[in-house]
This record gives sequence, C-alpha cells and structure tokens, in this order.
Amino acid sequence: MVEFSDMVSMLKEKFPSIEMSEFQTEFGPPSLQLPCETIDTVCAFLKDDERLHFDSLMNMTGVDYPPDFIAVIYHLHSMTHRHKLTLRIMTPRENGQVPSVVSLWGLANWFEREIFDLLGIKFAGHPDLRRLLLPQDWVGHPLRKDYQEQPEYNGMPTTRTKTIGQAR
Repeated sequence: MVEFSDMVSMLKEKFPSIEMSEFQTEFGPPSLQLPCETIDTVCAFLKDDERLHFDSLMNMTGVDYPPDFIAVIYHLHSMTHRHKLTLRIMTPRENGQVPSVVSLWGLANWFEREIFDLLGIKFAGHPDLRRLLLPQDWVGHPLRKDYQEQPEYNGMPTTRTKTIGQAR
C-alpha cells in the first residue's frame, strides 16, 4: 500500500509543472486539489502506473461554491493495492468545462452526465453528454445554490401545495 505522501511525491515527480495542493477533509482520505485542465492526464497516470493502479472510480460529484466556482471531486480506489485518493478540481460556475475521464473509467459516463444535469458543468470529450435525471428541455440546474425553480413545466406545477405531515 502506497502512503498518501508517497503518492504526492510520485505525482510531483511525474508532473513538476502542475501545481497541486493537499487538503484534509473531516471524513475520508487525504485529498489533492489540481488545476482543472490536468485532471484527465493525472488520472491516466494514476490508473496506469503499476505502483498506484487506481482501477476504480468509486464516486464523482460536484459541489457549488458561489459566487465563482463549482468543485468536481473524484474518489479513486485501487482494488489491487487497497489504497484510496480523492482529487478535487475547481471550475468556473459560468461556462465551466472539465476534461472527461470516461475513456479511463466507463462509470464516469453516468457521473459526468449527472453533474452536467444538476450543476451545468460540461465535460469535454464526453461521448454522450446530455441530461440524465431531468427532461432535455428543463431550464436550469437544480443543485446550483442560485437555482430558481420554474413555477411549472409543460403546464404541470413544479411546486407542492401541501407540506409533509399535512392531512390529505
């Protein structure tokens, strides 16, 4: 099992021009923040290098940080070596675009489509980037903190008239 500090050293040796910063979250493994445009190259190295062999993309999500950024977070796991790594990139909220990692991990197809659908981040090179959970003509991206729900969709109300716990 490769320790986190060794992973960081390997990445800095392989990619000396990429600025990386370490951060620790309350839960989960230590993490690295990378420049957005480098994620596909770094992930290819993490997957292909035999010492690391991150063969599993466990999860991928987005987090809105108004007013300027949306984070895309990748949770990687090596089944061979039993170690984990979390990567984070920040992309602008307006016209944010991130390189796709679908060619590395097929499961990224669904994760990237979900992030696109709910947060509006585009994934360059994605083979079929379209909404996953909402209709194709839906207006807006519901997980953005500034999202304003439309009063109706195709003549149907989008708001509830009763709250949970009220009598029917």
